[in-house]
Amino acid sequence: QVQLTESGGGLVTTGDSLRLSCSLRGDTSTVYAMSWFRQAPGKQREFVAAIDWSGTWPYYTDAMKGRFSISRDKDNHTMSLHIVGLKSEDTAVYYCAGSVGDCQGYLCTSHSFQFWGQGTQVTVSS
Repeated sequence: QVQLTESGGGLVTTGDSLRLSCSLRGDTSTVYAMSWFRQAPGKQREFVAAIDWSGTWPYYTDAMKGRFSISRDKDNHTMSLHIVGLKSEDTAVYYCAGSVGDCQGYLCTSHSFQFWGQGTQVTVSS
């Protein structure tokens, strides 16, 4: 089993930058890919970005390209999401997720990931 814990959320102002972190514990050797999803109030969970643990293919949907950057630190078993130019529509709970399989970025959906964190709230005020 793998346990994921997100941190770094909070209340920020439009235009700010923020770095979210996800720490992995447990049998981390089974994790092949990691991702970030987010869920805004009243909306479905939305894919943000994914990365394989070797760092070969960071992947973003077209809507997330430019302001979001995903990275991982293998030695410290952490993954990060750096967001710049925050907008009010970025307000959501952000979840990290881990997969034992290779969804190759563009094939990743929420069903591709077996391990989930509890989420961290990001609130962007204008």
